[in-house]
Amino acid sequence: MTAASRSQKRLAALTMGRWDRPRQLLPPGTLEPAPMLLWASLLVLAALPKPVISLHPPWTTVFKGEAVTLTCNASRVHAAENIKRYWWYLGAQTLREIPGNTLKARVSGTYKCQIQGSSPSDGVSLIFSSDLLILQTPHSVFEGDTLTLRCQVKGREKLAAVKYSWNGNVIFTSRNSQDLLIPQASLNNSGNYQCIGFLEGNHYTYRSNNRIIKIQELFSRPKLEVTPPQPTEGGPVNLSCQTELRLERSDTLLSFIFFRDPGVMLSNWSRSPEVQLTAIWREDSGSYWCVVAAVVPSIRKHSLPLQVRVQGVPVSGALLETQPQGGRLLAGERLVLVCSVAEGTGDTTFSWHREDTGERLGSKRQRSRRAELEIPAVGGSHAGRYYCTADNGHGLALSGALNVTVTGTWRNRGGLIAAGAAGGLLSSLLLAVTLWLYRRHQRKSGDGFLGNTARRRPATGPGETACAGCPVPVELRQLYGKQQLYGNVPPGEGDLVYSEVQVIQLGQEGAGRTSPADAGRFKPQETSLSTSHRKLTARPPLLAESSAGQRGRCQTARTPRLPARGIGLDT
Repeated sequence: MTAASRSQKRLAALTMGRWDRPRQLLPPGTLEPAPMLLWASLLVLAALPKPVISLHPPWTTVFKGEAVTLTCNASRVHAAENIKRYWWYLGAQTLREIPGNTLKARVSGTYKCQIQGSSPSDGVSLIFSSDLLILQTPHSVFEGDTLTLRCQVKGREKLAAVKYSWNGNVIFTSRNSQDLLIPQASLNNSGNYQCIGFLEGNHYTYRSNNRIIKIQELFSRPKLEVTPPQPTEGGPVNLSCQTELRLERSDTLLSFIFFRDPGVMLSNWSRSPEVQLTAIWREDSGSYWCVVAAVVPSIRKHSLPLQVRVQGVPVSGALLETQPQGGRLLAGERLVLVCSVAEGTGDTTFSWHREDTGERLGSKRQRSRRAELEIPAVGGSHAGRYYCTADNGHGLALSGALNVTVTGTWRNRGGLIAAGAAGGLLSSLLLAVTLWLYRRHQRKSGDGFLGNTARRRPATGPGETACAGCPVPVELRQLYGKQQLYGNVPPGEGDLVYSEVQVIQLGQEGAGRTSPADAGRFKPQETSLSTSHRKLTARPPLLAESSAGQRGRCQTARTPRLPARGIGLDT
């Protein structure tokens, strides 16, 4: 086999997949994987990101004899200390395996690099020119970057003036061969660039080679995704703003925000590309979009609007209930009709009806599966059969009929109330009349009680009584039992207590003491009292003090202690 044929076979093998190469053409030091590990190796190869090549100096066009240093940069997934080998390729040819990640390039062509466990990098095209004037441009320019173009002359020549053109139009002229700077480059700055140079002491004009510059997107235009794509009312919705950063700028910080027509902001600026709506409703249907912004440089991109239509769930399983349960009420009680549905979303209109009369009692619209209608006080006319309906715009649900019975009427209850009121008034009137008669009887029998009503013994000298014929004051005792009775100690129910008070008319002051014979002429005056008052309390007998220097009169009367029921007593 000739050397030419062997070279062609090797080049053909390099254009094939890595694992399809002949064993002797694998990168030096690489072992061919065993068949059992082949699929695992392919999965790792597809999962790991490819490396990126950087240049120093950053120009892709240089003069012959100069060199450009290429660096193979691994992604963050790879740890630099774990990378043992790098492979460099020029076109389809494998250059060599080196332990470091840099390579000095001096030949025109497209360079690629590869690290263990990854696919080859994107190619970098270098031009080593022999022209007198060249236009130097960077390898990659992203939107937001500053685009720098340099018009360079070979050797020791110097430029007196420079012009830069874009798509055939002069856009910049410099008298001292300044570089062309385009800050905040955008996709619109892509195109065909060229420089025109004027040498010092030379009237000739030199034109550089044309360089096509393509400004690359820093990140792709975002795409909004909604999960689920057809949400249901009341359910959660997840919004995701999908975009992709270029591998060379994977460390760029991005912020996200979400909107809904008409200009409703659904979130604040956040580093998270997702936002969750806990509940979405039919009125939330409309256009949704998201915005992605790079902090540095300042670039914003909007997604295309996405129409979201919220699906509603029809109401079903309507049920009518009453409070109190069972639908049996007394006249005047409060009745609550509760209408509910087992399923249904969104705003629902509940209506209550009478089946026997066809009357519509009322309706309510609310975002709920349950509503109530209240009748503050029912009467006989409210007895009958009731049912309810529910409608949320996706269908009507009808409940079964429920029977409501009312015991008694408003007229009977009104009569009871009137009778009770009349009885109360009559009792109050009877009490007032009884007290009036009692006070009048006291005035007729002895001018009433005088002085302090507290029970106390009149002041007498040693061995004297208050007056001749006056009985000695005694304590009241119950008729049944021996316990003393005081004014604020109530007797037992059913006990009858009497107070005996003797009334003796005394003579005028200075007439002397009354003899026992005369005292017989003064018989106790007895009085009778009949009353229905239920809370009169017997008091102990009192001995009135004399007024205006007189001894006073001794009065006796029988005052009954009334039981719980109204009674009449004769003494």
